[in-house]
Amino acid sequence: MSAALLDVTDLKKHYPLKGGLLGGTTGYVYAVDGVSFQIARAETLSLVGESGCGKSTVGKAVLRLFDITSGQVVLDGKRIDDLSTGALRAVRRRVQVVFQDPFSSLNPRMRVRDILAEPIRNFGLAKDGRDLEARVAALMDKVRLPRDAVNRWPHEFSGGQRQRIGIARALAAEPDLIVCDEAVSALDVSVKAQIVNLLQDLQQELGLALLFISHDLAIVEHMTHRVAVMYLGKIVEVAPKRSLFAAPKHPYTEALLSAVPVPMPGKARERILLKGDVPSPINPPKGCRFHTRCPYAFDRCRAEEPRLNHVATALDPGHVAACHLHDLPAAENPLAVAKGAALVAA
Repeated sequence: MSAALLDVTDLKKHYPLKGGLLGGTTGYVYAVDGVSFQIARAETLSLVGESGCGKSTVGKAVLRLFDITSGQVVLDGKRIDDLSTGALRAVRRRVQVVFQDPFSSLNPRMRVRDILAEPIRNFGLAKDGRDLEARVAALMDKVRLPRDAVNRWPHEFSGGQRQRIGIARALAAEPDLIVCDEAVSALDVSVKAQIVNLLQDLQQELGLALLFISHDLAIVEHMTHRVAVMYLGKIVEVAPKRSLFAAPKHPYTEALLSAVPVPMPGKARERILLKGDVPSPINPPKGCRFHTRCPYAFDRCRAEEPRLNHVATALDPGHVAACHLHDLPAAENPLAVAKGAALVAA
């Protein structure tokens, strides 16, 4: 992988819980608890996991929508997590976001022209009024909407068209990185495919880096370069797409992949049903956080927290997972053989 555009190291975000007679801090919600990853220029990293695992909190931390508890966020060699409000302004142009809900993310009192022109004006990108109009028209072309639609209001568009406007607004600032926070989850299946294809085309054309936050593994498999799997505030596996989908090296990833529908009549994956519920992020389990639901857990998992380490794989050397199973002999490791993508007769 080339030099990282975004480098996140040991990111933590703990939300204090207030209570008692004096309203003091009685505990913390460990929403994100020691997350590290990198994204190269023109690369897509997908962040996946169940609802509540901390995916969106990571995205908001990268966008500096709040102060982090600890860790570092470095953009193009410059640390941004400790910047002042004034110094952060230039960074905000380089990191933009596409939100989940295309209906509430656009101002209903602004025409499309004004929505797209706002970031151009904010960052002083246009030389004059004529240049501003040309930039707005070019943005409409990029997201494949008719130019005369700039005079319309958000409520006059479909969900997919609104999301295209949201993407155009993100592109207006000429960013290096776009955080896509469940950007297609509220759309119909056919529209999802159109938006994903649009994002891929824009990435190739403009050299964009994408942090794609999603729980839809079928979409992730179609568009990403690498995948990071989160569980209860921690990343448990990171791998190139091909390696992870063919041979997952963490039991949680294996279970997630087993739930992905197979577009093949008469075939299905062997479903792995996890026992119990996700533990509370207020009081996460000791040792491996997944051990309370893991079908392969043994004593070490309950006492010692595993670290992300490289695991043996024939597909790619950049495959890392946080699992004690890989310290066992291969004959005793149930993940030593690729079975996450195995198909059985329905």
